[in-house]
Amino acid sequence: MGPLTRLTSGNNFFEHFEVGQTLRHARGKTVTNLENVNITNMVMNTAQGHFNEDFMTRLGGETRKNAPGARSSHVISYGGVNFSIVLGLSSQDTIENALAETGLDKISLKHPIFHGDTIYAYSRVLEKYDSNREDAGFIVFQHWGVNQNDKIIAELQRTALIKRQSHWGNR
Repeated sequence: MGPLTRLTSGNNFFEHFEVGQTLRHARGKTVTNLENVNITNMVMNTAQGHFNEDFMTRLGGETRKNAPGARSSHVISYGGVNFSIVLGLSSQDTIENALAETGLDKISLKHPIFHGDTIYAYSRVLEKYDSNREDAGFIVFQHWGVNQNDKIIAELQRTALIKRQSHWGNR
C-alpha cells in the first residue's frame, strides 16, 4: 500500500463494490439551526418555514404536530440541507476513492426534518460499469436517509468515477 492510498480506506475501491450491496453508514447527524438557517440564507431561499420560528409557531406548527418524536422547533429544515447531509454521511464508505462525481439524479424528499431531528444514511450499489479509463470505473449508488424514527426522509442516486485498486493501490 502506497503513501497516498493510506490516506483513504482500503475497502472502497471500484473492485470492492458489488451490485446489490447495501451499506449502513456509521454516523448520524442531528440537524441544528446552524446548518439549516445558514445554508437556507446563503442560497437565498426565502421560504420562512426554514428560518422563522415565530412564524411557524404562529402558523400552529401543524406539520410538526403530526411528525413523530418530541422536538420543540417548528422550523422545517430546507430539503437541500437534508439530502446534502445524506450525501455527506455516505461519502466515506462510497466515494472516498472517487476521481469525480458525475451525477446526482432522482432526488426525492419524502418526510420533513426539523431542528433537533437526526439523520442516518444507507446506500445500495445499483450499477457498476467500466469507464474509458483503465484506472477507474463508474458506480451508481442509491442513497437514502432516515430520521431517528427510521422514517425515510430523502432518496437520491449518485454516479461516481471510482479508482481501481489495481491501478492506484501502490501509489
